[in-house]
Amino acid sequence: MIDATALRSIARDAYAYGYAMVENYRTLYEQAVDAHDPRFTGGFGQFRHYSEPFTPANTDIVTPNNDTPYSWGWFDLRVEPWVITVPAIERFYILPFHDLYTVYAGYVSAATTGTGPGRYLLAGPAWTGDTPEGMDGVINASTDIVGCLGRTSFTDGDVDELRRIQHSYAAVPLHEDQASPAPTAAEPVQWPVWEEEASSTIRFYDYLDHLLQFAPVLDEDRDMRDRMASAGLDGSGTFKTSALSLNERAAFEQGMAEGMEHLDDVAQRTASSTGLFGTRGDMAGLYDNRNVGAKKGLYGLPPAIAWYGGWLVDSRGDRIAGGTDYVITFTAGQLPKARFFWSATLYTLPQRLLNANEIDRYSVGDRTPGLHYGDDGSLTLYVQHHRPDDPEEAANWLPSPAGPFTVIIRAYGGDADIAEGTYHLPEITPR
Repeated sequence: MIDATALRSIARDAYAYGYAMVENYRTLYEQAVDAHDPRFTGGFGQFRHYSEPFTPANTDIVTPNNDTPYSWGWFDLRVEPWVITVPAIERFYILPFHDLYTVYAGYVSAATTGTGPGRYLLAGPAWTGDTPEGMDGVINASTDIVGCLGRTSFTDGDVDELRRIQHSYAAVPLHEDQASPAPTAAEPVQWPVWEEEASSTIRFYDYLDHLLQFAPVLDEDRDMRDRMASAGLDGSGTFKTSALSLNERAAFEQGMAEGMEHLDDVAQRTASSTGLFGTRGDMAGLYDNRNVGAKKGLYGLPPAIAWYGGWLVDSRGDRIAGGTDYVITFTAGQLPKARFFWSATLYTLPQRLLNANEIDRYSVGDRTPGLHYGDDGSLTLYVQHHRPDDPEEAANWLPSPAGPFTVIIRAYGGDADIAEGTYHLPEITPR
């Protein structure tokens, strides 16, 4: 019998291990399981494309962006791989395949595999077959269920071309691609109904145990998984917090509270996306990193592909909010150097959604028409609730809400300084 102190410690560490998984399940359930949810993609094994820019009405994902409209997909790899096919695409795009931990199994992208056509095998941990001829690569996932938040570069006025490219992404099961007999279907999954409030109560552990059955134990996690299993979190999908004794329940509640406090503390001290997103080789054992990534920007990308930075406080150390006018001034040398493009997007807090405003401008960047640069190549953005009176300032206006907000910078295909984490943003300064 595990004593209360040990059980509390296991519960705390299990929260750290599983936070990103449960956050991932929130989206998985809405998109691939609940056919009545407006965000439903059609189930596993197909893409749902968004061929219009996001607006404040879109709430599928926190911190959405209008640079790269999304293509959502979820894949069940329990019985066979899937074949992912793309044509030649002469613009930035990425199909990043994340496992249940939100760690990336691999990418198909202009930034990694190139702009030419390609065919890629997406395989789960149980796959032991040979790679068919004609594949340009194999993406090996560590979990049986994999998601994809694809992005395709968009500029105003090219919706038809955007839609054409998105619908050129193809995903078919291996047997269909190879014209071979279909394998025996996997057992149907009884997915637990997502309940929003459960993620902040000890019901969290019920979801976690359910998800662990699709996640074979990895070498780097073996000690952690053994400890979790000793408390009943063994990946059988049968763990029920409702069956805990009063003392066990108290230990789980205390451990979860400690885990939540720890994550909040780490997240508050994290100012950029460096180290938060990546493949298994990048992220093995870095539970805090993947959790902060899931908390601040679920399904973000590694810096070499898409770098994220931003502001929560101003140059005085105060939280930024709509009652104050701000400026962000980049010297010519401070402007993000990106192979594809960069942008600055404003989000309301605590929702982390786009801000409704009179000019429907949610971001500015190097592709924004009409920006006014200084004679020395500098760029000043004006972040405020009301339109500036000066026309040159209005050209560089990023409208803010009346309440609290944050501004997030993204750079696609950043230079070495961005990729290695040595690039620093200027401050946001009250006017």
